[in-house]
Order: sequence, then structure tokens, then C-alpha cells
Amino acid sequence: MRRNPGLAARKGLAGPYEQISTIRKAEAAKAAGILDGTYHCLECGDIFIMYDRPTLLKAIELIRRVRPAIVLTLSPTDYMVDHETASKLAQTACFACGVVNIETPGAEPFEPVPHLYYADPVEGKDNLGAEIKPGMIVDIGSVMDTKEQMLCCHESQRNWLLKHHGMDDYVIMIFAEKRGAEIGAAYAEGFRQHLGHAYPQDNILQSELGDLVHTL
Repeated sequence: MRRNPGLAARKGLAGPYEQISTIRKAEAAKAAGILDGTYHCLECGDIFIMYDRPTLLKAIELIRRVRPAIVLTLSPTDYMVDHETASKLAQTACFACGVVNIETPGAEPFEPVPHLYYADPVEGKDNLGAEIKPGMIVDIGSVMDTKEQMLCCHESQRNWLLKHHGMDDYVIMIFAEKRGAEIGAAYAEGFRQHLGHAYPQDNILQSELGDLVHTL
């Protein structure tokens, strides 16, 4: 559920909101295409992702249409409230996928609740600078070239990140090296599984990826 750019993004690029929105969505679709995936956008602007009824209904409808077995989302605690809100929306959308009294005209309810995982926050720390420890670390060395290709698709966002807070894809790559060093791999990513009531308790990432997953 990648967010659509808004006022903050506008500061880094010339042109109206609609132009930037078109650029960002095309970049995201291109990145998803590298994996033969399909890109969906809930049309929320930067800084204006809200945990409200209209946005929740859009998120629930999307989960119901896609019917995923696994959902990877942002960390519940991160440097940006948009990230935290998007994480909360994903959590509720997964939980509500089978709640029949929530009506989404574009999709029918389904069971079971998808497996839900939270990715590392940016730089592996919360909004107070404290380290966030993952529950598992996944060796991504064999697909790092693909990840780099996907990151390079987001050219306009990279330019804005460099201007706004001195960060680009290089920082993300360095952190992947740091996570990799924790398990003796070249590159890795950390995840935490949502294990609350009604969510699956088995680790499907471990089942699917085998020795690439190192539980902590």
C-alpha cells in the first residue's frame, strides 16, 4: 500500500500535484513489474494517510480483492507517522478480511486472516532512536540485485529524500549489510510477525524460505 505523494513531495520536484502523483505511481508500477507483480494505490497523499473509515474501507477492500496469504507492511513504530498509520491500516485490513458485517462492494469477505509481518523501520530504530530488534532475519543476498533494480525505479523519491533529509537508497543498502552481518550473510532484512489473537501463529516465511530465515 504505497502512498501517493503530496505536499512534502512537491517541495522536491517542480510541477503540480497531479504531475508528481503520475510520476510516482508509474515508478511504483515499474518496480512491481520487475517481480511480475501488480501495483495498487489507495490514493492517499503524503502526510495525509488517515486511520479513518474511508481509508480503512479502501484498505479492507484491497486485501479482499487480492486475497494474500502473506502481507508485509511497515513497522508500527517508525520515523514518520505516515509509515505508522499505513502499518496500522494493514493490520486492521488483515483482521477485517473475513468480518462479514463490513461491506466492501468491490470484494467479498474471505478467510483465513493473512500472515502479517512488519519490516524493519528505517535504520532499524524507532522515532526516539531506540533500536528495534527483529524476530527473524532473512538472508536476501541472492536477490539483492533485484532489490537494487527496484529501488532505482523510484528516481523522483530518491531525489527528494536526498534534498529533504540527506538519505537515499545507499543508506538502505548499508543497513541491509548490517543486518546481514548479524547472521553471517552479505545482505539481510529483519521482520517481526504479528501474533495477536486471530492471526496465524505458524511462521510461513520460515516454511517457504527455509534456511534463509534465521529466527532470533
